[in-house]
Amino acid sequence: MPVALLALAIGAFGIGTTEFVMMGVLPEAAADFGVSIPSAGYLISGYALGVVVGAPLLTAVAVRLPRKTMLLAMMGLFTLGNVLFALSPNQEFGVAFRFLAGLPHGAFFGAGAVVASSLAKPGERAKAVSMMFMGLTLANVVGVPLGTLLGQKVGWRATFGVVAVIGLLAMAAIAKLVPHQGKPVEPSLRGELGAFRRPQVWLALAIVTFGLGGVFACLSYIAPMLTDVTGYSPSNVTLLLSLAGVGMTIGNYLGGRLADKALMPSLYVSLFGLATVLAIFTFTANGKVGAAVTIFFVGLAGFMIGPMMQARIMEKAGGTPSLVSAAVQSAFNIANSIGAYLGGLVIAGGLGLVAPNWVGASLAVLGLSLAVVSGGLDRREARLTPAMAS
Repeated sequence: MPVALLALAIGAFGIGTTEFVMMGVLPEAAADFGVSIPSAGYLISGYALGVVVGAPLLTAVAVRLPRKTMLLAMMGLFTLGNVLFALSPNQEFGVAFRFLAGLPHGAFFGAGAVVASSLAKPGERAKAVSMMFMGLTLANVVGVPLGTLLGQKVGWRATFGVVAVIGLLAMAAIAKLVPHQGKPVEPSLRGELGAFRRPQVWLALAIVTFGLGGVFACLSYIAPMLTDVTGYSPSNVTLLLSLAGVGMTIGNYLGGRLADKALMPSLYVSLFGLATVLAIFTFTANGKVGAAVTIFFVGLAGFMIGPMMQARIMEKAGGTPSLVSAAVQSAFNIANSIGAYLGGLVIAGGLGLVAPNWVGASLAVLGLSLAVVSGGLDRREARLTPAMAS
């Protein structure tokens, strides 16, 4: 694999750490700002909103920039946002700076996926994209636990100061290792937007939204599920989340390789597997060993889907992949919001802390159904093409 992928993975590691470590240091930030935990939760949603807004907006604004310049600019904005957040005088500024740090998230991954794909040999493009996203999954194994520990021992501001340093390292690595890409061929915002006229692009975004929404319906409430239902102590939850992170890392690795070999069959299997594992989790959550094993497979099955869908949407976008590739990150964060919201509804409705797993399984089945429809359109197009040619 090209060494340039290491630079992209470092950037992905920093982004993954800043996105998810906020959950681990939320009590410390709430105490520092003098607000309640629910109120401090806006620091999480502020970042997610930045991702949803920034992915299409910044990609559209910078569509004429060379992609290496785009990557450097996005990582610079990311670093600035984290520095300012670490210096926030109050919660209001904190939310604003978290929003700023989230803006370049999707645009970075969108441009990075296109660059990674362009550097790879034919037949290894999804594998190359998965190598970049390996940084994101490793953040859940290493960055988030260590960042949480640092925040608890030294203070949450130190955690985000370190994240900013990672951002600077990523900028240096991109400048040194990523080859000059030149400007995109015939760069055009109209052309990029034209990709959204294709039904298969919208189907791909919907598969991400609902399929991965199933993962987040479960993981959003995993801490109270593991403590109140399974019986783990709070101190063990971080280790179990790291176990989920290991599953995510392996799933991302496998997903990239399977996508290059047989994308749609692998996607069907992954979504079916995710639905099955989430349904099983409603029963295994009552035992410590079963819960630990299942949470690993939730991470594995869920994150196999990511590189597959990134490859799928770039394929369906044709020659204008930048904007739709960035839009995958918006869909990912919408999945996060939908999963957490629906999981919260069933808990509030008195169905218990394991009920979000049934919600997650249902969302995964919906994602699988959409994937089957998308595959059916592929077969229909394949039948029509020879007929039209004749």
